[in-house]
Amino acid sequence: MGTLSTHVLDTSLGRPAAGIGVVLESVDGTAIGDGITDGDGRVATIGPERLEAGDYRLRFASGAYFAAHDTAAFYPEVVVVFTVADGSQHYHVPVLLNPFGYSTYRGS
Repeated sequence: MGTLSTHVLDTSLGRPAAGIGVVLESVDGTAIGDGITDGDGRVATIGPERLEAGDYRLRFASGAYFAAHDTAAFYPEVVVVFTVADGSQHYHVPVLLNPFGYSTYRGS
């Protein structure tokens, strides 16, 4: 019911990206949830119990993650803006990350 999760994979290492700080914001910049990716690169639930329809922003602290691994990286932060069309659905936002690029998609 209107929940959100995320998963980050470090494609340069071929494994989950543990320890990445993630913040969920409304489009006006108000923080409404946060978490840190676990050993499997996941934040199982982030934000309120129900996300209303609208636009949201997920901020991933990619620079801090790579710095902790002594790896130079181009993006200090990855920001994904997405739309919740139906507040009764679950939304999953995976990120495939490496020091010089990233991609994302709507997961299940």
